[in-house]
Amino acid sequence: MKKYTYSEKKDTRSGFGAGLAHLGRTNPNVVALCADLIGSLKMNEFIKENPERFFQIGIAEANMMGIAAGLTIGGKIPFTGTFAAFSTGRVYDQIRQSIAYSDKNVKICASHAGLTLGEDGATHQILEDLGLMKMIPGMTVINTCDYNQTEAATIAIAEHEGPVYLRFGRPVVPIFMPKFSDNDHDNKFVIGKGIQMTEGNDVTIVATGHLVWEALQAAEELEKQGITAEVINIHTIKPLDEELIIKSVSKTGCVVTAEEHNIIGGLGESVARALATNKPVPQEFVGTKDTFGESGTPAQLMEKYNLNAAAIVTASKKVINRA
Repeated sequence: MKKYTYSEKKDTRSGFGAGLAHLGRTNPNVVALCADLIGSLKMNEFIKENPERFFQIGIAEANMMGIAAGLTIGGKIPFTGTFAAFSTGRVYDQIRQSIAYSDKNVKICASHAGLTLGEDGATHQILEDLGLMKMIPGMTVINTCDYNQTEAATIAIAEHEGPVYLRFGRPVVPIFMPKFSDNDHDNKFVIGKGIQMTEGNDVTIVATGHLVWEALQAAEELEKQGITAEVINIHTIKPLDEELIIKSVSKTGCVVTAEEHNIIGGLGESVARALATNKPVPQEFVGTKDTFGESGTPAQLMEKYNLNAAAIVTASKKVINRA
């Protein structure tokens, strides 16, 4: 099995900042808006180089979405930035009515998603945002796994016509995906195309976001126990790469989904729907179970809510026994 290693850790929000800065240099139509969280969203470099293309809206997220929708009429490509809780639940009506209903080319960029926001607690740890956004017609939904993939995704969505929800996080996590390069077509981020990370015959593990690294660690542990796992990195929740998932489960006969999100409405349900209508197989879900979070360090929370490699190993053995 292919082994993945890393030499450093970085937060995925810094990958967003790097991607936005790149767009500032290469795409004159890209503009950025922020709801008083410039440092948290790592927008400083873009602002320093393009002050005339940045709009500080203040703590008025609904207003930010309306302004972003309006900017698209003049041909601009607005990137909005705030925490995931404020990028979705707080402004759902504005996104649905002002952006999605009229197919405005707005990129909704959401940091501090999931439990790994940590000590800020349950009010800020949104675990239902993927579900909220994927249910909106025409909305593309992306959840990246590390710094490099977030940088690449940020750049890619500027070329995509239509509304996008891009979700990333606060904590430092291993960098294990290839570095973005304008000239590297093999490693180019492709919206809607999952990435097969390992090959296996016994179980398919479909993971997204911070859980991709945990899935890779789980696959290594399973291999020690004589079980081969096929790990698929699903960065695009919608549109889902059903073809890749169905191809894998046709070989393995069972699947585990893993996400830093409520199992109600998240990646797991999207995979279950795809399989139910194409290739029904046993499935186990690793994610939060219809609950809010709480205050704690990211590591403490991921362990308490069973969002780690050990939970994926347990789920994999369970689903294999059901297959």
